[in-house]
Amino acid sequence: MHYAIQRAADSPSQHDPWASKVWDAAEILQVNHFHPRSSPHRPTTRAKVLHDGERIYVAFHVQDRYVRCVHDQYQSMVSRDSCVEFFLQPRPGGGYFNFEINCGGTLLLYFIEDATRIPGALFRKFEPIPEELGLLARISASLPSRVEPELVEPTVWTLFCQVPRALLEAYCGPLGEWTGQKWRGNFFKCADQTSHPHWASWAPIGEELRFHQPNLFAPILFM
Repeated sequence: MHYAIQRAADSPSQHDPWASKVWDAAEILQVNHFHPRSSPHRPTTRAKVLHDGERIYVAFHVQDRYVRCVHDQYQSMVSRDSCVEFFLQPRPGGGYFNFEINCGGTLLLYFIEDATRIPGALFRKFEPIPEELGLLARISASLPSRVEPELVEPTVWTLFCQVPRALLEAYCGPLGEWTGQKWRGNFFKCADQTSHPHWASWAPIGEELRFHQPNLFAPILFM
């Protein structure tokens, strides 16, 4: 499997991104491989990605339920909330970025060079990206920054993220012209600490409940 990032004819708007005509050029990917440990709640999660040579634009559309969001500080554990994620590995075998964003638009972002778990640390080699760089990623969410108590009724929410070249190159070095490049990555939906936890991916992650498996990332092609 692979995903082709089309080049945008114009800068996609962060306002109602899923309905904007500019996004019609983007392929839709489905985040629909649910880990067996997930609850019976299986939200429909779709994503679209575009680029303009200087920025990557990502839009999620989630038909959800049991929505909760209490982590509203940069680098807080947003995966415990109703959350979407996308991981990008620009260079084969190199480090990758884990963009984890809850439904309220709060971001957790690391650059991970070795995702091996070790006692007393999250990973063997990683660097939390400082706020002044991380917030270069412009995010727009359709829900407020806090959703508590949990919304048990069916809820549709959208999220937009714009990732500039400068953020990526601060850790990867010059990336050159994106058109024609092949990166690797994955897309996720999770909600660890809601009443109906679930874990889904675009590219399958296998039996282990672990998103951080770069060996299982799938190709991402820049058109």
